[in-house]
Amino acid sequence: MLTCKEFLSELSAYLDEETDLDLKAKIDKHAAECPNCWVVCDTTKKTIKVYKGMDACEIPPSIHERLMSALEKKIAAEKS
Repeated sequence: MLTCKEFLSELSAYLDEETDLDLKAKIDKHAAECPNCWVVCDTTKKTIKVYKGMDACEIPPSIHERLMSALEKKIAAEKS
């Protein structure tokens, strides 16, 4: 039986259909028995479906610069 922590650590591979059949069965069983993990899995599946249905759009240069600056600051702070 999987714990919630194990479920969450395998969720990405599960949603990408990269798990073996034994692990897939364990994840399916856990989601069926754990309402919190079921919600996380279902919501993530729906989010991916919506995201895949969207058209790509360009990020305005000013927002791109702010985003990159924020990421650089966060990385620098984590290294300190």
